[in-house]
Amino acid sequence: MDIFSVEAITALITLTAMETVLGIDNIVFISIVVARAPEHSREKTRKLGIFLALFMRLLLLFSITWVMGLETPLFSVFSKAFSGRDLILLGGGIFLIAKSTYEIHHKVEGSPEENIRQISGLAAKFVLLQIVLLDLVFSLDSVITAVGMANQIWIMVTAMVISMVVMLVSAKSIGDFVEHNPTVKILALAFLLLIGVMLMAEGMGQHINKGYIYFAMGFSLLVELLNMRYRKKHLAA
Repeated sequence: MDIFSVEAITALITLTAMETVLGIDNIVFISIVVARAPEHSREKTRKLGIFLALFMRLLLLFSITWVMGLETPLFSVFSKAFSGRDLILLGGGIFLIAKSTYEIHHKVEGSPEENIRQISGLAAKFVLLQIVLLDLVFSLDSVITAVGMANQIWIMVTAMVISMVVMLVSAKSIGDFVEHNPTVKILALAFLLLIGVMLMAEGMGQHINKGYIYFAMGFSLLVELLNMRYRKKHLAA
């Protein structure tokens, strides 16, 4: 395929758009967990987390034979075969559900967040560890999607790099917006909870179209933005 052919350009644009959309959950998760790190290290932790996400995706992409080998069944339980990919998705889903539930609990119960955030200098390292674990799960999804949509490695790599640049540019503004708007933060956590349920369902062999979740959260966010606008005008009156 010619690099400048219509087919190659179309594949690149389509895959870049898809990878950017798939990166939304990554951005939301990074935004939520980075808020737990000490303030002076948040920006550094956020950028490092995004670079690790890119590194993880490229590493998995160049190890595509190993990634595809994860589809091989390892064992069966009640006639349901589980592969390495299934176990990774199940683990990621359980982690996301637990993390989201924990964060929602503290947000709703009104726990003093400053005490939670400023635990110690180890907080940033713990945040980074969480980002790495979820990056692995999200990267697996991203790479499998890329392989299914494109045939040439340069298209996949370019699309991933562009989507990560978009993440890098937008992550801070999204993180600040989520952190400064408590109701939006609850929505973001609910989004991660849904993603966790979806990952567990995928791990159990039940495919759920991610588009439904994105649509639901997009609609909820639109309603919340209208509510925010209404409250702002009401208070100004």
